[in-house]
Amino acid sequence: MTRRASAAALAGVLLSLAACGGTAAGPAASEGDAAGDAAAGSGGQAETATCDWVAARSGNPYAVEVAPPPEEVPAEGTAALRVTTTLGELTLTLDRAGAPCAAASTLHLAEEGFFDDSPCHREVDSEGLQVLQCGDPTGTGAGGPTYAFPTDVDGSETYRRGTVAMANSGQGLDGSQFFLVWGDSLLPPDYTVVGTVDDAGLAVLDVVAANGNDGSLDPSPGGGAPTVPVTITAVVPVG
Repeated sequence: MTRRASAAALAGVLLSLAACGGTAAGPAASEGDAAGDAAAGSGGQAETATCDWVAARSGNPYAVEVAPPPEEVPAEGTAALRVTTTLGELTLTLDRAGAPCAAASTLHLAEEGFFDDSPCHREVDSEGLQVLQCGDPTGTGAGGPTYAFPTDVDGSETYRRGTVAMANSGQGLDGSQFFLVWGDSLLPPDYTVVGTVDDAGLAVLDVVAANGNDGSLDPSPGGGAPTVPVTITAVVPVG
């Protein structure tokens, strides 16, 4: 199978990782140029982006009520989150410049305690896709917040070891679910890259990978619950 064909075959594997939905909206509107112009005249105004928060798919019994962040969000620098799990600690660095809305939403949900005591419900260790999926407080794979936002990709995205990316349902919208890449994964550029995992976190993911999964989601979408359960007990902003 060629690399292109492999990517196409894997395109649907992560589509069912998240069950967000709603009315599609345009991508985040960057205000970098305006902010830059303002900075020249007002002593360094920070860059921001405008995010389109929309209602998630109606009728989802696994949606968790939570208000979205403000429409204007930071669009420069990074933010760090310390993720404590039952198997160890990870630090995620969120890319506010590259994915401002995804970074703002993830940080906001962490501050709301949305991720606390939530299981990482899916591990995949197939050739070309090696990830741990988390971010659904219901642990069903269908849960998320009651808001969603547009997937933010430009076609250059890759999913190498250490990448943190947003899962989606193939409708052009992201929610709260994300996947942590523990092995270089061959995927089309359809998933917002929101940040990276630190080396200590990769060591935790390697333990998860070594333990494998129960195969409960094979053959489609693939993988299953981690054989040794992994629960996020707390997510705390750092700095």
